[in-house]
Amino acid sequence: MSALIFDADDTLWENNIYFEKAFEDFCDFLSHSRLTASQVREVLNQIESVNAKIYGYGSRSFGRNLQQAYQNLAEREIRTDDLAHIMSLAERILEQPIELMEGVEETLAELSSRHSLTLFTKGHPEEQRLKIDRSGLARYFAHAEIVKEKDAAAYRRLAEQRRFDPPSAWMIGNSPRSDINPALEAGFNAVLIPHPHTWVLEREDLRCGSDGRFLQIARFSELRRYF
Repeated sequence: MSALIFDADDTLWENNIYFEKAFEDFCDFLSHSRLTASQVREVLNQIESVNAKIYGYGSRSFGRNLQQAYQNLAEREIRTDDLAHIMSLAERILEQPIELMEGVEETLAELSSRHSLTLFTKGHPEEQRLKIDRSGLARYFAHAEIVKEKDAAAYRRLAEQRRFDPPSAWMIGNSPRSDINPALEAGFNAVLIPHPHTWVLEREDLRCGSDGRFLQIARFSELRRYF
């Protein structure tokens, strides 16, 4: 039996597509006369990179970041109603349905019959717990852990708390920055399942060797071939 540890957002269910839709609506509302959407995105990326260390993640933090971007970029008077509207764009994310990735539930049901499954996600605790409950997947996991940041230290703490042996445990997710590189650094094995809409700040070069501790697969259901 192996310890299999799963990311949640954009691994088990869709997430970032709803943030991207909110960003598109923000650009339409901003209606900047000179900056393209890509240039506005660069400004937002810089704000998010700084604020994530202070406020963490989630839809409300995203709304705060959009408000800050608006205050930096708006070409008109900044009104309270405008800022409220921008926050509402982010709050709508919480109203979106939980859309499971193809094959997730069937695969988790099979894997949980022969392995111990752990859910390891970062973000706003209340928001993440709500998504876990709405997903209907909680019954497949022996434990769920929500942390502010998924770095190597967080993986080491998880191993100590859950008494995992990192060389025989596998972290499974879509983010090189949060799921793969820090897990490998902490001595875990890792499986990357790329997602076409992984958040830009979760992308980075993979730091994995050729020692068999890393796998990359195209679909979630392929996990059954390896575990």
